Amino acid sequence: MVNVYSYIHTVVEILNEGLPKISYLIIADKSNRSISTRIQLSNTLIAFQFACGLALSTIFFISAQKFADIFIPAPVRSASLTYIRIASFSALMYASEVAVASATRCLDQPDIPLIISVVKICVNIFLDILILSKWRIGKGWFKPNVNTQAGIRFFCELCAGGCGLALYYIKSRCLIAAERNRQAMASHSPERHDEFGDISPNGNKATLVPTWASLMTLARPGVFTMLESGFRNATYLWLVAGVVKTGLTYATAWGVFNTIRWGVVMVPVYAFEASSGTFVGHRWGAWRKRVGAGMGRKVKASTKDLKCMCSMRNFESTC
Repeated sequence: MVNVYSYIHTVVEILNEGLPKISYLIIADKSNRSISTRIQLSNTLIAFQFACGLALSTIFFISAQKFADIFIPAPVRSASLTYIRIASFSALMYASEVAVASATRCLDQPDIPLIISVVKICVNIFLDILILSKWRIGKGWFKPNVNTQAGIRFFCELCAGGCGLALYYIKSRCLIAAERNRQAMASHSPERHDEFGDISPNGNKATLVPTWASLMTLARPGVFTMLESGFRNATYLWLVAGVVKTGLTYATAWGVFNTIRWGVVMVPVYAFEASSGTFVGHRWGAWRKRVGAGMGRKVKASTKDLKCMCSMRNFESTC
């Protein structure tokens, strides 16, 4: 039954490979966007992911029986409904966590995703020792089961997600305050924040609230990665459903193989992808500013430009 999380996360992965996947090209563009615009885009990304994650969690919770019929082997199907309903909220936590991690990396705050992971691991270890180990509390009268493990995982994700959102809020406020001070010192006037974006060109105060325009800015390139991910993950789930129908032994073997594959191959791959995405996004924005892209001009990156964006050399001095 623990493979339920893998299947739920596979569905959520379609969502996470949409807007968060391309956020490095939009939010990380510090050459053409003010810090207030980038934070507004980040707020829009997090709000969208939270809303979609909540919708998916609700669907999984309501459709627990149907989910079990497709992805749970028959011998343990009837006992898995409570586990699935608890695990369904993992969709909300996973979507929110990926949104916060992507946004903070784009804002050059990679310590926040690290803290989220550390909090999740530490809370998990503490609760496992406290509730599941042989030294657990209430050993004489309390007997933990698989639903207890699901509840612990949900609490760990809740703590990590709440910590990530709190740190994001604090860091974004600090970035705004720092940019305001920098602009005020540069202009010798506390009223001037045009470049920063605190005051819009029409004289009104710029907003950091998520907007439809910001969502469309993220959605236009994000829809292509989401469609590709939807096709790929739908094919994967179709294969998994076929494996489950063959029986408990094959389903268990597939779950073991998938866990090993994820830990040995996919975790390092995603780590390298996350660490490189921000730097590529910064250089992409610098190239767009240099060639005047987005100003009514149709431009095309050469092979040399692409190599410079992905290289470790200084972009401005070598490209």
